[in-house]
Amino acid sequence: MTIPPTLSTLPALDAAERAHAEQVTSLVRGRIEAAGGWLGFADFMRLVLYEPGLGYYSSGATKFGAAGDFVTAPEMSPLFGRCLARQCADVLAVTGGDLLEFGAGSGALAAVLLEELAALGTLPDRYRILEVSADLRARQRTRLAALPAALASRVEWLDRWPAQRITGVVVANEVLDAMPVERFVLRAGAGAIRVIDSLGVALDSHGALVEATRTATPALANAVRLLERELPQQLPDNYHGEICLELEGWLAGLGAVLRRGVVLLIDYGLPRPHLYHPDRTAGTLQCHFRHRAHGDPLRHVGLQDITAWVDFTRVAESGSRAALELQGFVTQAGFLIGCGMENVLATARDERERLVQAGEARRLMMPGEMGEAFKVMALGRDYRAPLRGFGWQDLRGSL
Repeated sequence: MTIPPTLSTLPALDAAERAHAEQVTSLVRGRIEAAGGWLGFADFMRLVLYEPGLGYYSSGATKFGAAGDFVTAPEMSPLFGRCLARQCADVLAVTGGDLLEFGAGSGALAAVLLEELAALGTLPDRYRILEVSADLRARQRTRLAALPAALASRVEWLDRWPAQRITGVVVANEVLDAMPVERFVLRAGAGAIRVIDSLGVALDSHGALVEATRTATPALANAVRLLERELPQQLPDNYHGEICLELEGWLAGLGAVLRRGVVLLIDYGLPRPHLYHPDRTAGTLQCHFRHRAHGDPLRHVGLQDITAWVDFTRVAESGSRAALELQGFVTQAGFLIGCGMENVLATARDERERLVQAGEARRLMMPGEMGEAFKVMALGRDYRAPLRGFGWQDLRGSL
């Protein structure tokens, strides 16, 4: 999604939105009480984003595009998907097999990829979508049903990891940033040992949701101490950060199902030394509501997106433990250049289309827009052919 400036005011809710937020808040209250008065942030985030029928990604509100809360690259312009299709086509030409997309959103990327891969003469055997949201799956079905029958018939939806190992390409665009994260706080302790607290959600005396800390679980404390040992600079006291403990399990699952091919992970994030920098004391958690960005996850629960920047060093490490080889790491701008953005732009039919596409390309590639904040990582297995999207730039040394 694009990263809009933080605004201090958010649009008012209508009656239906207020009722939905209160319903989700009541659910959270019940979970907090059942958990003994405090809920870890990853559990809270999972609840308000993914609870069937109520969570942000599972309810019926529009999420993507001008009428939603944020704009992703595929929603911004088909140029993104057309460039990505060229990389997918190269891999499919070598491996054959399927294309598996995680979290396909509105279906915009799937539609462009299928059309462009058809034009390039390298369609996958099947276009498989693993989508956990019933609401988004319905929207995807509607959008992709408008494709020519020869393309739409290749699409199938999955509820869980494929039952059989797959060959081909895996695409996950803005999936990792929405995985539930734990939040931690570092504070001074006795002697040289610092205390690691877990920042979660509790209730105040009036029953309102409030942030509250508890001593970190052993799993979180161990992960943070390991992270600290690997950083070039010590983090200051009262440092707030996020860590996704679910990432390793997700990549292990991916490694278990990929027989041969390439995984393309596209998201906003940084290598670990830059993400966990001593100056970044407030962390990277960000909420999105009607194209406003802010830092309060307890507002408008169930109505807003909650994300955190991705630790791409952790992604590469977890991929390695899943026997997936790191084959490339670049900025989104570098990836689009490598995939031939210039050649794609040259296919514009007239001057008006050229001007429109030039503006879209700038938003996708400029450093102040999406070009540097977003990164693309390639993980592979049994794949040795060049990857065009990673030939113009190589940032693997920064990990």
